[in-house]
Amino acid sequence: MSPNSQPPTVPAAVDEEIARFIDRLWLKQGVSQNTSSAYRTDLRTFQRFLTQQQRHDLLQVTHEDLERYLLWRRQQGLSPRSTSRALSALKKFYQYAVGERLCAQDPTARLARPKQPQSIPHSLSEAEVDDLLNAPDIEDPMQLRDKAMLEVLYATGLRVTELVQLTVDQIHMQQELVRIIGKGNKERLVPLGEEALDWLNVYFAKGRKQLHAQPGDWVFVTRRGGPLTRQAFWHRIRYYAQQADIRSHLSPHTLRHAFATHLLNHGADLRVLQMLLGHSDLSTTQIYTHVARERLQQLHATHHPRA
Repeated sequence: MSPNSQPPTVPAAVDEEIARFIDRLWLKQGVSQNTSSAYRTDLRTFQRFLTQQQRHDLLQVTHEDLERYLLWRRQQGLSPRSTSRALSALKKFYQYAVGERLCAQDPTARLARPKQPQSIPHSLSEAEVDDLLNAPDIEDPMQLRDKAMLEVLYATGLRVTELVQLTVDQIHMQQELVRIIGKGNKERLVPLGEEALDWLNVYFAKGRKQLHAQPGDWVFVTRRGGPLTRQAFWHRIRYYAQQADIRSHLSPHTLRHAFATHLLNHGADLRVLQMLLGHSDLSTTQIYTHVARERLQQLHATHHPRA
């Protein structure tokens, strides 16, 4: 597919089958809206590739078709990470198709995932986190809301989507816990901590109803009474980072990474961290040990007399 050409349309029958697959995935595995959207895009991209190559549709694919597609992705300069996600979408789709007897066999069965370089998540120092958390003007109801959100995010390590979708019944003030329904519809309980709890109480008393008289079930509301979007909160974080003159790399998960790294730096157990973050596999959590190790090496180099 050339970058200047119009991408081929996806046949209606194929698009309907993709929609049925996404619905089944959501019902059985509780995948997030972001994952569903990404899988739908990946499957449509593959179908457009097949059309452009004058090959079969999704339900008549061979192993060789998939090999050509993976080669095309490499030639386009697409990252191993995005290709791995696309392959995950294809594997799940063909497992579904075989189960529904839409395909005789799974053409992805012999495909290997592309190797990915291990990426180290960017974090903030504890001083930078303090500066970020102190940036909002708490006299303003909207910034007071943002202050409470930042405090809860750093105290709990929630995903941004989990934070913006928090409802009042998920927060247990007496037990100082927040109940999260995470990826795969898995529930976990995460401690809030005194600081985050104090700012939540201030926000409930002086900010929430000032933003909207009838805020409903959402904890963190806009002036229209609904929840913030992930994108809106990300823009808010960037704004406060500029206010605090923080020049470190930022991502939507920066405070989640800081939460994990700082806990490890202060001696937290990796298994405990895995439960708090809601990781299904310990190997996902282990990436933070590299960040903590780098920090230990820096401390050693700075303070050891023979470093």
